[in-house]
Amino acid sequence: MGFAFFLALRYLFRRKTQTLIGLFGIGVGVAVLLTALSLANGFTTGLIRSSLKALPHLVLFRLGQALPPMPNHPEVEAWAPFSATKALLTRRAEPGRGAGVDFATLVGLGPGKGQVYPELGPPPRPGEVVLGSALAQSLSAFLGDELQAFSASQTRIPLKVVGRFRTGNYLLDSSYAFTALKDVEKLLGEDGPLGYQVRLKDPWRAKEVARAFSDRFFVQTWQDAQRTLLEQLALQKEVLSLLLFLIVVVAALGVANVMVLFVVEKTPEIALLRAMGASRGQVAAVFALQGILLGGMGVGLGNLLGLLLSLSLAQRPVPLPGDLYFLTHLPVEIRPAEWARVSALSFFTVVLASVLPLLRAWRIRPGVVLR
Repeated sequence: MGFAFFLALRYLFRRKTQTLIGLFGIGVGVAVLLTALSLANGFTTGLIRSSLKALPHLVLFRLGQALPPMPNHPEVEAWAPFSATKALLTRRAEPGRGAGVDFATLVGLGPGKGQVYPELGPPPRPGEVVLGSALAQSLSAFLGDELQAFSASQTRIPLKVVGRFRTGNYLLDSSYAFTALKDVEKLLGEDGPLGYQVRLKDPWRAKEVARAFSDRFFVQTWQDAQRTLLEQLALQKEVLSLLLFLIVVVAALGVANVMVLFVVEKTPEIALLRAMGASRGQVAAVFALQGILLGGMGVGLGNLLGLLLSLSLAQRPVPLPGDLYFLTHLPVEIRPAEWARVSALSFFTVVLASVLPLLRAWRIRPGVVLR
């Protein structure tokens, strides 16, 4: 093995230009892939956190006619009884401003513990409503305006606009409004809430905490409510990873091409080594070690470049259009486990690409070449 390692290093340093180009190609490919994944992770996490400003972490629906008392749980930070319904919101026309009409999911909150939506401010009182920013824009509604809310049964209640919220998730900002529990009960013609909306200390433990309430409630986590969004973000990340991984594949094929040409060029030397007693395994080990060295150094360089680029983007984040996302800048989230998986896959790809020149060197017959 020492003999093979010596030759592998000698051959690599003899062709410094090709070796450096191969290393740089692998390093850039890995760095771009790792940085893109960190940006995708940061965007996903940032978008989810902004969406949770208008979404409960858990929703506990009653199983019968009566709503059981809210159980105690160490992970529960705040809770409130609620009812929700689809409603038609209208605003009368005024001089210089036309009428406004739009549908919304009207969420009525009752008194509970803490604030389920601290970003929205104090919970609305009866007769008040807080609108999503896009919904308010669609209705051309401003603070102090009076709206009329109509249910499917044509029940009508007046609501005064006392606030607006913005999460950056257009589906929430354009279709959600918050009011008092009594107002929604009037629209529904029912007494008593549908269940509880719950805020947790750690929203990422929602599924774990949900199991503690499943015996008395039908439980919906925020992951269940936003399954479509989460699946879309995961799919986008997978497609992005696949496309960028092709850069690593191209770099690995370039390394393989250089190594094949090197085998062709060094065929007489390889035949001479075989004639002097070197085994096929030793010759093959030379090119296997070249692939391992190039892959290891290239992936190491890629991790270093990716880390420096990610830290640079974290210090000077990429701006995002404020009219589309709540996030004004693109955050960076480095996940070491994910970096390790990508690095291992990239290394394996480069080593796999070195199999072709290895096989070519393996098949060299010294007697035929030296003749």
